[in-house]
Amino acid sequence: MAVKETGITYEAVMRDLVAQNFAPVYLLMGDEPYFIDKISAYIEEHALQPEEKDFNQVVAFGSDITAPQVVDLAREFPLMASRRVVIIKEAQGMKSGDGLEKYLAAPVSSTVLVLCYKGGKADRGVVAKAKAKGVVFESKKKRDYELPAFVEGYVKMQKAVIDHKAAEMIADHVGSDLARLTSEVDKVLISLPEDNRQITPEVVEEQIGISKDFNIFELKNAVVAKDVFKANQIMNYFDNNPKAGSLYAVVPLLFNYFQNLMIAFYAPERTNENSVASFLGLKSPWAAKEYISGMRNYNAMKVMQIIHMIKSVDARSKGLGNVSATASDLAKELLFFIMH
Repeated sequence: MAVKETGITYEAVMRDLVAQNFAPVYLLMGDEPYFIDKISAYIEEHALQPEEKDFNQVVAFGSDITAPQVVDLAREFPLMASRRVVIIKEAQGMKSGDGLEKYLAAPVSSTVLVLCYKGGKADRGVVAKAKAKGVVFESKKKRDYELPAFVEGYVKMQKAVIDHKAAEMIADHVGSDLARLTSEVDKVLISLPEDNRQITPEVVEEQIGISKDFNIFELKNAVVAKDVFKANQIMNYFDNNPKAGSLYAVVPLLFNYFQNLMIAFYAPERTNENSVASFLGLKSPWAAKEYISGMRNYNAMKVMQIIHMIKSVDARSKGLGNVSATASDLAKELLFFIMH
């Protein structure tokens, strides 16, 4: 199998696995356990036939094994099967690393060795050797702004479609825990009729209990449009329904928007959707509409002041220079500053 670079994507790894193209070494590492678990689980389930697993598949935890023992297991030859599979979960807990790099430099071709390092990276020597002979995949945490796209991609894989706003609603409600996020999406998917596999904001509202009209993305839309009445309506809703939205969800969302809006002012053609989308690195011209609208409603000086205010509110929400203001007070103060 061809050498894989450390920048390989989850989708690329899975394509090879589905095609039964197994590498002799998989080094899976990083802060996001979801993709590590998915890849290792697929190998555990599909690399061998059920009747081959008893004698040819070993799954162990790093805290229960040493590197020399892993090497010994990997060097054994398969019994009545074409390959042997050795999966080490929580490999960062291995008691000794002696001998592992030497094995990775010349792995047994009939063995699929999977090393799962969660919460960080393996040693450079291990990474370099694994990269030369197999697959090194770094599983990175998704940023908040990447979550809706992740939801959309996941739903597409389940042969369904989801409205962008519905994806935003679910992502905001659940957060960056991808295992929980996909679990919530699965619940919604199960509720869909076979003849209509489409997730709309109304479906999300019904199945998860998130308001399609009063959520942080609708608040952002109201801010972008400078709709004072709608923005205050949503903020008051949050006061009575804390789970729907709070200062701690609003601050990062607005900071990300206004930070990008500040950059958008430097775009060569500020009224052209394609130009603004390209300048900001957005996936589609459609996504540039809110920035073009924002540039009509806010000038660059006001945006700079808003960014400073968001930082100040964020610091005060963490207790810096704040004696008595509640999160709700700070949210309303921020909203008033932005809209006036």
